[in-house]
Amino acid sequence: MGHLIDGVWTTETRFPVSKSGKFERADARLRNWVTPDGSPGPSGEVGFKAESGRYHLYVANACPWAHRTLIFRALKGLSEHITVDIVHPDMLDFGWTFETDGPARGDSLFGSAFLHEIYTRSDPKFSGRVTVPVLWDKLNNVIVSNESSEIIRMFNSAFDAITGNIDDYWPEDIRGDIETINLPIYHDVNNGVYKSGFSTTQAAYDEAVSALFDRLDWIEGILSDRRYLLGDRLTEADWRLFTTLLRFDCVYHLHFKCNRRRLIDYPNLWDYARELYQWPGIKPTVDFKQIVRHYHYSHNSINPNRIIPINPIVDWDAAHRRG
Repeated sequence: MGHLIDGVWTTETRFPVSKSGKFERADARLRNWVTPDGSPGPSGEVGFKAESGRYHLYVANACPWAHRTLIFRALKGLSEHITVDIVHPDMLDFGWTFETDGPARGDSLFGSAFLHEIYTRSDPKFSGRVTVPVLWDKLNNVIVSNESSEIIRMFNSAFDAITGNIDDYWPEDIRGDIETINLPIYHDVNNGVYKSGFSTTQAAYDEAVSALFDRLDWIEGILSDRRYLLGDRLTEADWRLFTTLLRFDCVYHLHFKCNRRRLIDYPNLWDYARELYQWPGIKPTVDFKQIVRHYHYSHNSINPNRIIPINPIVDWDAAHRRG
């Protein structure tokens, strides 16, 4: 990994861990909001009005956090209103790149070579991690946000008057319930797979991986009598979980040593995950080749020879039993 210090790229060889060997994810730094009228959101500055064609997404198909934004772009009918570029799956010494020798298509806005150039174009003295997703404002030439959980909430409602799509995955009457279930799933599952995989001590790994499977067992129980995490209503909580489940058997089970059980060993979770994968518009947001390639090729501290596994053949198109 690497990061920017006062606008200068600096390489690193390890992921951030504490003295006890625990992986520590840094908070996103850029937290402005697109709103229907450009008024300020819960954080950040005023002036980001929802307008067709004004905003651009930089994402990695491999990244579960970026994948959330692609899903909401599809669910909310934003493909014609928000453009997108996909970085190359190999994240090496210079971080995410726009190399075009494989599946990436380059930077269509500026012809940049590296994603960190997008950050310094927004702020020449930026310091911090260079992560995806990035929501870019073409009008003001700045980054609006690099926090996926907030970008999906912008997509959920800010553009409704433009698209006419009023599907609501963060309904006001159950926001408290959504936040309540998001929190443990984020800590133990979404981030738990990373805490397991990037641990550098046995104790840190044991703690993280135990919490991960305890939480998956808990979710399996919830889904035994509910269609979705909060009952019959599909919400952002389901989509936030889905991007981790999608990557579980093909990456996290082997690469991150999350191998007590596979997703396909959980009957309810496996049916649930296939239903979401087969939801209209979702399958085109998924690229298993890039997912597998990115993790195994980019994390040389875990896979120093960069061997890409063949993986089991899993049929995500198989019929689920959820009606």
